[in-house]
Order: sequence, then structure tokens, then C-alpha cells
Amino acid sequence: LQYSELGAVCVSKGPGSYTGLRIGVSTAKGLAYALDIPLLAINTLAMMYAGYNKPRTDNTLFIPMLDARRMEVYLEVYNSKGDLLVPTEARIIDEHSFDAYQNNDIVLFGSGAAKLNDLFANKHNIHVDASYVHSSAYMSEIAFEKFQHGDVEDLIYFEPFYLKEFIAILPKKLI
Repeated sequence: LQYSELGAVCVSKGPGSYTGLRIGVSTAKGLAYALDIPLLAINTLAMMYAGYNKPRTDNTLFIPMLDARRMEVYLEVYNSKGDLLVPTEARIIDEHSFDAYQNNDIVLFGSGAAKLNDLFANKHNIHVDASYVHSSAYMSEIAFEKFQHGDVEDLIYFEPFYLKEFIAILPKKLI
């Protein structure tokens, strides 16, 4: 493709790594501005759900997760029809985190789920899918729909969705 063939630039707006989001959004905004084309932004967790292709039953809940250090994750909860039940939130996960969904089959996937295998090993309704591999290709369908509806970002005022404020800390080794 040539730059002149592009109709828009699409970027993952977050949540996610502060530095990764900052660099990605800055690059996308620079391209969109230089090429005078629209900027589209998609929630990372929504993109993950869109790309997750596993069998679904009426009783299944899908929870895309991004690692946010220690036992904290960024997550959303979707039902089998694709309805968003819990919007993006940061949550510290423990063995009771999903007790409200004990009558559902739950699929956890993404970088935040990988560290939870041992924690939920004895919960028969919770499946940790460590095979999920994230791809920017998962934003294609959502991006096309946004583009068709003119759902674009303001290049001047758009900022990544950090969810939490960035706080620099010193490692304990240096204190």
C-alpha cells in the first residue's frame, strides 16, 4: 500500500501499558495528521473479545484480560451474544473474584489470564485459555464499522485510555 491509498489510521486506545499506548497513539496521530485522514481508536479489550473465536453456549461469559502487574488486571465481561456486561475496569484478582458468576461457564483469556491458572485450578466453571494470541487484525471489523459511521477521534484532543494514572516508582532494590 501507498500512503495515498489509506482512508484512515486506526489505533488501540487502551487500556494497556502507559508507554506502549503513548508511543502507539503518538505515531497514529502523526500519520493521520500528516496524511490528513481520520483517526479511529478502539478499546483494546473490545478488540480482544472480537478476535476471540471459541465455541459459545448461552451460559458462557468471556473475560478478556490484560496484565496490570501483580494480581491486578484490566478486564471487561461479555456474554455469549457479545453484550458488554462489565465495562473496562482494573481489578485485583483473588479466588472469589468471579463468585457472582458461579452459575456461568467463564473463559479468561489474554495476558492477564495467563497468571491465573493455579488460582482457578479447582474452579470447574472457570477456564483459563493460555492459547490466545493477540493481533491488531482483530480491530479490522470494528474499525471498518467506525469508519462507515464517521466515528472518528479529534486529532488535537484525543488521548489514550490509560484507565489509571501513571505513577513512577523506584524498585524496592533501589530504596
